[in-house]
Amino acid sequence: MAAATSYSILPKSISANITHLQHQSNSQSSITSLSFSSQLEPVFIKSLSATRQLHLQRVGAVVRAEINSGAMEVDISLSPRVNSVKPSKTVAITDQATALVQAGVPVIRLAAGEPDFDTPAAIAEAGANAIREGYTRYTPNAGTLELRSAICHKLKEENGISYTPDQILVSNGAKQSIVQAVLAVCSPGDEVIIPAPFWVSYPEMARLADATPVIIPTSISDNFLLDPKVLESKLTEKSRLLILCSPSNPTGSVYPRKLLEEIAEIVARHPRLLVMSDEIYEHIIYAPATHTSFASLPGMWDRTLTVNGFSKAFAMTGWRLGYIAGPKHFVAACGKIQSQTTSGASSISQKGGVAALGLGYAGGEAVSVMVKAFRERRDFLVKSFGELDGVKISEPQGAFYLFLDFSSYYGSKVDGFGVIDGSESLCRYLLDEAQVALVPGDAFGDDTCIRISYAASLATLKSAVEKIKGALLSLKPAVLV
Repeated sequence: MAAATSYSILPKSISANITHLQHQSNSQSSITSLSFSSQLEPVFIKSLSATRQLHLQRVGAVVRAEINSGAMEVDISLSPRVNSVKPSKTVAITDQATALVQAGVPVIRLAAGEPDFDTPAAIAEAGANAIREGYTRYTPNAGTLELRSAICHKLKEENGISYTPDQILVSNGAKQSIVQAVLAVCSPGDEVIIPAPFWVSYPEMARLADATPVIIPTSISDNFLLDPKVLESKLTEKSRLLILCSPSNPTGSVYPRKLLEEIAEIVARHPRLLVMSDEIYEHIIYAPATHTSFASLPGMWDRTLTVNGFSKAFAMTGWRLGYIAGPKHFVAACGKIQSQTTSGASSISQKGGVAALGLGYAGGEAVSVMVKAFRERRDFLVKSFGELDGVKISEPQGAFYLFLDFSSYYGSKVDGFGVIDGSESLCRYLLDEAQVALVPGDAFGDDTCIRISYAASLATLKSAVEKIKGALLSLKPAVLV
């Protein structure tokens, strides 16, 4: 995508509201000033670039700068690698929905992937104590020995996998852990196998490594779980990395142990194939579902890079703390990248991480209280949307997302709006009509669905459901299911 790419989630009515608020802010200093272009088109997550074909070539864009009495041409082109990467839609939607709220527009934000709870008190106090006690300097690049040892203990006790501290790399969030691993193990032309629906960043991380993302669709009728036979049919000599996420973002699906064992048998037949197991949501899981770490399966320890962190289960998104565990050869390569980019994670956050792992098995009572609330919210949403005609639901077994199939509403025409032709236009319609911010499924590789985050209070969710149902009343499912 060309360098000029930008996104907007602002439909006409909300854009007009912001324009009105901007005029007010000129005379009322108490109102937050926001910068929204008056030329903004009412499009939702649409690229403003001329063509995506430019991402494979170097764009010879120039600007003229006056230097002394002459003109000088400045090359402002970007690298083909960066041009090949699409911006994150979830980040764009979350940021702009937040801007709308700050501008006074009463948008209900159900797009963000972060818990609405405060960080547990014991963790917060550990961070505060680190500051008060002057624990504010650099730590070793790989993370403090104290935290890496605690992670080793956690992985042994909770996941049944054994590591030593030199097989752990602590990073500034699990996202950094994942991208460093992809960069460390993939060569140009390698294939990264990604089941869809997928977390929005996986394919782009593969492209950053000059690897090729190979997307394998799954079905809502199979609870969005990967079919081992389909996986095997897609593997080639170029297959380097299989990415699994359980519990899943965006579907909430949890891979049962038996299915993982079938996948492991296939992986074992392909010497070059590694597995990245993204387990960031492992503690947000609803019985009777249980979590299985892929590295714990027979023969898979040497093949698996296990990624986890503190953001989701411990409500520590802003602390930016994650880690990867795996064979020393691979982890050391990730550490090399980190040493030349960000260096180690925050010393204060690492003290908080130690406190988090000290809360007890699976986070103890602090986490179980949050999981109980998430389950209550999930049950409410499943029941509420189950009452709507034409909506397909796969009940999530973990995480805090509902991935609903609204495709029966596609093809509907709305006066003053136009045709609902996919997940993006439906989300734009719901933002305009119901003032609820959701994420279109095409961001996750499945345009039939929409992701709803229930990391919000039950009262907020009830209000959102009421607004969504009201907006959908004027739509008739084009195809009944």
